[in-house]
Amino acid sequence: MMDIRTKIKRQIEIVGLCDRESEPLTTADLADLYGCEELTIKRDLQELRAYGIDIHSERRRGVRLSTPLDTRKLRGLIVQYLGLSSATNSVDKATNLLVKKLKEKALNHVVLLQRCIDQSTSARIDYQKEETALERDVEICPILIFQTDGLWRVLTVSNGKIKQNHLNKRLDVQPTTRHLRPVSEETIEEMFRYSFRSWIGAEKHKIVLELSPVWAERLKPKQMIEAEKVTELEDGSVVLESTVNSLSEIAGWVVSRGAGVAVLEPEKLKTMVIELAKGTLANY
Repeated sequence: MMDIRTKIKRQIEIVGLCDRESEPLTTADLADLYGCEELTIKRDLQELRAYGIDIHSERRRGVRLSTPLDTRKLRGLIVQYLGLSSATNSVDKATNLLVKKLKEKALNHVVLLQRCIDQSTSARIDYQKEETALERDVEICPILIFQTDGLWRVLTVSNGKIKQNHLNKRLDVQPTTRHLRPVSEETIEEMFRYSFRSWIGAEKHKIVLELSPVWAERLKPKQMIEAEKVTELEDGSVVLESTVNSLSEIAGWVVSRGAGVAVLEPEKLKTMVIELAKGTLANY
């Protein structure tokens, strides 16, 4: 298993080291870098091309990506590489909780659900909805396993509605042979485009916030939401405009910042922030 992980990690690193703007490296340079035979590197390049990555060894230019990677493939490689790099030396809260809850069934459930996703088939599950509420033999149409807010979750389609629930609460998973219409990657990307911290739903709310110079300086290096517009004002403060799928998440975030973050629009969000702040103060 370690040999496979090492090979895949090396291959992804080769792609990263040999992009179109880096210093040229030959197959001999790479073999020396990884302490392997040059033939091994050539096999790596051949396998990468089989995966759809246009990488070649050229006599004068060394190993090079002939065409740039598209965004989806690039994201996939980064996720895979970081997973391989951190699997043995970092704390993954979501995975730790999953294993603690489901023990040896954790991997089994993940594999069965992912195979349903890959094959566009439904699954039947037993689900611990609440502490005392157990739902049995529920048919779901899984479309994505994702991690957010310290938990592994499953995005599903049920009766035409998209829902999410915790993977930790799945007590049993049985794949079916019922085929479904697959959900495109573009559709899934659109769902998460307006997510702030986690996927909440398909709603869309336009928000406008004003951040004081102090908060503007803290948040400048970060893009909080993919679809955002930031306008800098003369006093150093900024106005942030965006579309989000949950006002409650934004309200909680605004209250947690304290002074320096103000809601300009919409009025509903202002009201939610005020009520949330009052509720917090009532505890003291």
